[in-house]
Amino acid sequence: MPRSGTEPGREGQNPRASARGACQVNAFQAQPDTFGRWRGHHPGLLLHYHDGELVVDEDWDEVLLDTSTADGRRRLAGIVGEWVNGCAAAGYQAVEPDNLDSYERSDGLLAAADNLAFAELLARRAHSAGLAVAQKNAVGLAPKARALGFDFAVAEECGQYDECGAYAKAYDDRVFVVEYRASGFASACERWGGRLSVVLRDLDLVPAGEDGYRRRVC
Repeated sequence: MPRSGTEPGREGQNPRASARGACQVNAFQAQPDTFGRWRGHHPGLLLHYHDGELVVDEDWDEVLLDTSTADGRRRLAGIVGEWVNGCAAAGYQAVEPDNLDSYERSDGLLAAADNLAFAELLARRAHSAGLAVAQKNAVGLAPKARALGFDFAVAEECGQYDECGAYAKAYDDRVFVVEYRASGFASACERWGGRLSVVLRDLDLVPAGEDGYRRRVC
């Protein structure tokens, strides 16, 4: 399943003008252009193998953050929490902490429980800043994420992979479905278009008016 910068708000609008503007933060992995700062200032918060090698999400060239200890999660929450506050200050209504499923790429060094414990801290921080908080993908964690305080879900290609029902079971109609293939879009619209928000987008999320832009709704 692809991972993108999908936002459930309306493309091309100031977040203050959008009823559902969501701010994405890479909460569980270090993006390549930030790796130097993490390594320079917070090397202990990066996930390492036992031989000292860094654990990397090869698909996106992102080093995983270490959520395996309570102290590490507390320190990470302080850092990512400032980004959450920045989202609120910028006028967004919600925050989407990306890569909740990073433990699946950790070669067993992280557990789902580690990421969920960190996610709970982020949900509390978001709510204290007046923001709703979104679960991004990781369908198997939907019931637990909802119980921890997540307010809605952004589900990429749940029509393609027959996962929309699991999100709807956890979040009712508070699910924003993003499909990238016509087949998945048709399936999502047929089964869920009357209940969930379903949109077909181009994978690169090209801005409206530029070559490659695609957007359809049910």
